[in-house]
Amino acid sequence: MAGFFHMDLDQPDENVSDDELEDEMEDVVITVHDCEKFEISENSVNKGTEQIGLECFELLKVLGNGTYGKVFQVRKVSGSNSGEVFAMKVVKKAKIVCNAKDVEHTKAERSVLEKVKHPFIVDLFYAFQTAGKLYLILEYLSGGELFMQLERKGFFMEDTACFYLAEISMALGHLHQKGIIYRDLKPENIMLTNKGHVKLTDLGLCKESIHDGMVTHTFCGTVEYMAPEIFMRSGHNRAVDWWSLGALMYDMLTGAPPFTDENRKKTVDKILKCKLSLPLYLTQEARDLLKKLLQRSASLRLGAGPDDASEVQAHPFFRHTNWEELLAHQVEPPFKPLLRSADDVSQFDSKFTSQPPVDSPDDSFLSESANQVFLGFTYVAPSVLENVKEKFSFEPKVRSPRELPGSPRTPVSPVMFARGDCWPQGASAEQPMEMSTMEQTDTSSSSSAASEASAPIPIRWPSSGGEQLYKKKAYPLNSKTPEHLRMNL
Repeated sequence: MAGFFHMDLDQPDENVSDDELEDEMEDVVITVHDCEKFEISENSVNKGTEQIGLECFELLKVLGNGTYGKVFQVRKVSGSNSGEVFAMKVVKKAKIVCNAKDVEHTKAERSVLEKVKHPFIVDLFYAFQTAGKLYLILEYLSGGELFMQLERKGFFMEDTACFYLAEISMALGHLHQKGIIYRDLKPENIMLTNKGHVKLTDLGLCKESIHDGMVTHTFCGTVEYMAPEIFMRSGHNRAVDWWSLGALMYDMLTGAPPFTDENRKKTVDKILKCKLSLPLYLTQEARDLLKKLLQRSASLRLGAGPDDASEVQAHPFFRHTNWEELLAHQVEPPFKPLLRSADDVSQFDSKFTSQPPVDSPDDSFLSESANQVFLGFTYVAPSVLENVKEKFSFEPKVRSPRELPGSPRTPVSPVMFARGDCWPQGASAEQPMEMSTMEQTDTSSSSSAASEASAPIPIRWPSSGGEQLYKKKAYPLNSKTPEHLRMNL
């Protein structure tokens, strides 16, 4: 309980001395019985702040399912933004609280999403928790995963890949400016908006406060896209994101990551030792950029210098990119999803969307001390608070593997990879593979690292009608992209 006192705060007469004022104050008697009693609680303080809970949302569809929880499509049914569609990420506390790294990654995603606002990074609107679960309410990205488009088409033409890589490079550059490294760049973590622009999602493996000269040693990521220095346990910085961009670029242009094998250990062995094999159909600009991004020596890698993203964006591969227009969404994307409504889920895997949208009962119980680690998780975006104020007067996930022969493409975490599975520094390089249809490039200090790539697979392009059957076309294909995006190859 608190007492509120009404006192006359008028300025005293200038002729009254301090001693006389003290004498007057000694005669003032304040009794609690004369005061209004007022209880301070959540309902009486900050009434303009919207109270968010599970009851504010209606479950519509299941968008994804993983080890730690689910992602739902939801509609807000009360308060600000009522009627709007969001994505709700649900994490079970009991699944992560037993491992400090999992707790750290969950809290990192929540922290980074609050700090970072960028056109090419997913927006966080709300965060709240119950006794047994954590909830992140994110913008719903109805274009689905870039992974699905890559699966459908097999690989991208260079002008299409250039568009996506340019937007991704801007998102990475923004994170790096804030001292954040991403560490989990892969097609499954790149979503598309309803207009076809990219958004980075799943920021659980981000590491904050990594500025110039600083390194971190956490072993995490997805094997096929992880930089050599992560496996070497020699410490890594923001340069790992540019390696991952190179691996993603290779995946886009060939249909497979540059380093794949029948199991994780053999894949890592290729990342550390094999030469980079580049298909002969790639342009000179594409080959040169891949060599510089997939540079085994982190200090020599493109983007590792003080200019960071600017080094990458200045490469001739991006010579047709207008960066200001791209940031302002004034460049037409090469693919725009065909959507019937704001809650359309046609771009998501039907094995998830066909499941009943049920959030399992919150029957787990954590001790008070265990719950302490989640203090401060609740969040309401400033943009939402502004809307509320006007009405009053005053985020390693489990993923569906690509259809590639013998490649696990499995996310890894420190607890899933035994210490003996890492490779010591100075490991000897194995003999390069014989490839007659590939350009082979040495990837050690003076160059980069990689392995064989599977030949381009037949592509099925969607017809212009959207509802008609796909029509097979053999490689090479003419790019179906806007005229202004086409590169003179």
